[in-house]
Order: sequence, then C-alpha cells, then structure tokens
Amino acid sequence: MPEPAIPDREAVLKALDGVIDPRSGKGLAAAGLVQALSVRAGRAGFMLEVAPADAGLYGPVRDAAEAALRSVPGVERAQVVLTATAAGPAEPPPAPGTVRVRRGLSDRAQAELAPPRPAGAMKPEHVRHVVAVASGKGGVGKSTVAVNLACAIAMLGKRVGLLDADVYGPSAPQMTGIEAEPEIGPGKKLIPPQAWGLKVMSIGLLVDEAAPMIWRGPMASSALTQMLNDVAWGSEDEPLDVMVIDMPPGTGDIQLTLAQRVALSGAVVVSTPQTVALADVKRGVSMFQKTHVPILGVIENMAYFPHPSSGAPIPIFGRGGAKTTARAIGAPFLGEIPIEMALREACDEGRPLVVTGEDSPARQAFLDIAAQVLDAVESGEGSKPAPRIVFED
Repeated sequence: MPEPAIPDREAVLKALDGVIDPRSGKGLAAAGLVQALSVRAGRAGFMLEVAPADAGLYGPVRDAAEAALRSVPGVERAQVVLTATAAGPAEPPPAPGTVRVRRGLSDRAQAELAPPRPAGAMKPEHVRHVVAVASGKGGVGKSTVAVNLACAIAMLGKRVGLLDADVYGPSAPQMTGIEAEPEIGPGKKLIPPQAWGLKVMSIGLLVDEAAPMIWRGPMASSALTQMLNDVAWGSEDEPLDVMVIDMPPGTGDIQLTLAQRVALSGAVVVSTPQTVALADVKRGVSMFQKTHVPILGVIENMAYFPHPSSGAPIPIFGRGGAKTTARAIGAPFLGEIPIEMALREACDEGRPLVVTGEDSPARQAFLDIAAQVLDAVESGEGSKPAPRIVFED
C-alpha cells in the first residue's frame, strides 16, 4: 500500500482560518490559537490553548477545527487537543492554626515539617499506582531507566503504562519504537498505543518529531494533565496496575504539578556517580520529601564499564557515589546499572533491552530493581501524614 501523501501545510492553516475564534472574531491561525501544529503523512493536528473559563466555549470550536482539518486533501486523520491554562492564583493566607517556618532549617528538618500533598491529589482513573522516575539533572539516563523499568514490571505480570512527561524533549516514542498516533476512543479519550507490554503516551506521538516545544510552563503542565486524565489508561475490568512516569529533569513546573496534583505512590531518583550529579540528587529527593511523595529509592546509572576481556568494572565516572548519597539522605539504594553497548543500541533501535536483549548485568539489574519498586508500592512504604507547615523566606 502506498504511503499517504503529506498534506500541504499552508492549506491546513487556511482551513483553520475558516474556523472563527469566538473571542477575537479572527480565524484560529490568525488568532494565534494553533499551537504545535503537526502535519504528517495522512494526518494533521494541533494544540488549542484557551483560558480555563473558556474550556466549554471552545469545545465546539475544537470539533469544527477537526472537521476543517479533515477537509484538507491528504488529511485522513485529524486531532485537536484542547488545553486550558492560566496563571497560578496568589498564595492564600494560611488557615488558622497553620504553623509558619522560616527557611534555613536543615534538609532533614524541612522534610519532616513539609506540607502534605493537597487533599485533592488523585490518581488517573483506573490506575492503582503511579511511580515517578526523576533526576535532578539531564544526561543521567533517566528515560532509559524509565522505559526498561516499566517493561520489567510488565514482565512481572502487571498491567503497566508509560507516560513520557518530558514535553520539551520526549524520547519514549524512539525508545519503544512506537510511531502510531493514539486513537480517539469513547468520551473523546485517547487510546494509548501499545508496545512491549506497555501502554505508552507521549507528546512526541502528537506533534512532529522535529517541532520545538516552545511552551510556557502552564501550557506544558496543562498538556501533562491532559495526558494523565484524558487517556484511557485502564478500565474498570482491567485497571492499570502501575503507571511509570518519565519525568523531565530538574525541579520545575511539571515536577511540581505532578507532586501536587497526582497521588504518586513514590518516586525513583536516577543519578550517575559523578559529584555534580549527586548534588542534584539531593535537590530532587528534597523536592519529593517536601511534598511528601515517598522516595522508593535511588539508582546509580552508568555505574561502571565492564572490561571487554575480563569483565572487570572500569569506573569511568567514579563508582558508589549514588549509594553513599542515598544512605546519607536516608533513601533506599535500589541498585547500579553498568554501561553496556547493547543497552545503548536497544534504546536507539526502539527495543527495550530488558525485553529483547540477552541476559547481562544491566538487564538483571533492571529486573531486580523492578521487583523492589513493585514490592514498595504494593506495601505502601514511605507514606505518612505530616502537619500543615508554611515555609517563608
């Protein structure tokens, strides 16, 4: 069967300008409402960003935009994702009886006195456990760990989903080999594509691979919220046992959105042995502790390189630093993952090592870590209530 033709981008924009923005009276493209336009072979789609109060008003606009896209020659599938964002409200005054604590306390004291997650924090519908895989900095192999950890948990007989929350640099489509866009199911919910025993959702499945995600923090957070709540991750009969979230690096808007709005079962922090990476581990762990997200453990990735002849470990970036740091901050150490050519090749080729590769130290490490993580979330380790505390500068 011949490959569908790529629709003309200008024709797509012209068609969208035929749909009127009810606020400005202009066409959608002229009004600047066409965000992250994706035009691929046989399909087109974009993000429609509006204020939360206008979400109901723009529902019919979204439907009209999808119809306009389908009218363009070469567009067989059309998808418009409606996102509602707004600047965060000013911090309200503390409730009577709330204790105010000034900054400058030790990390341990701040962790013990930190405010609990908001009472409204919830899991996505039909999802039992949500595990965040995070790192304090980029380049430590967090996505590699997230994909293989999710596959390893699936190999333990669990129904698993993988959410790629790094909207600025999505990598799950490449690492899992998924190219198909999500289908739209009942209730306008997206049906996540499946591969290697995982249900996978990523912004990379909705926009062009090379398109830069030039989004403000609130819009990125809104897109993440939609991928959490507007996706059919599970059903009443077959709920998802574990959702693994591949977090973006650092401690910014998206990380805080997850910690505050999602009832995370726990977080796994990934690091390399380098001193500069270990300092960021402490920051990442501190963020989760301050929002009372249980720390399931720390993983040391790129721990060593096995000598090609003898297999003896060569500590290219040092070794054991993440384990020492985990002990110092009171977090479990889950294991170390060596540098392996097969692991790098598997990521590049879209076939997770833990599923398709031969047995190796890295593969065995992922399987061991998966068993520890699954045991921790199912036993509920790490969760405990805390007093309501407000930190001041």
